[in-house]
Amino acid sequence: MRLDKYLKVSRIIKRRTVANEACDAGRVLVNGKPARASYDVKEGDILELQLGPRSVKAEVLTVVEYVRKENAGEMYRILSDEAAKA
Repeated sequence: MRLDKYLKVSRIIKRRTVANEACDAGRVLVNGKPARASYDVKEGDILELQLGPRSVKAEVLTVVEYVRKENAGEMYRILSDEAAKA
């Protein structure tokens, strides 16, 4: 599954266009490297996102095309969630 679609389906980012823009701006890293929106997400990948003042690091647990809202959190595990230190 494409990275931008995974971010939307898992509800880490609410809209796919926003996820696509974040990837294009270099604010999304996969396994420590900047990733394009077309990157093929696999189980075990480590995602690092710079979302405004927050930095989120998550591990991909499952990759499924469709998931219910209440089950979206089961697709990943948060490793760290920090506010940027000013």
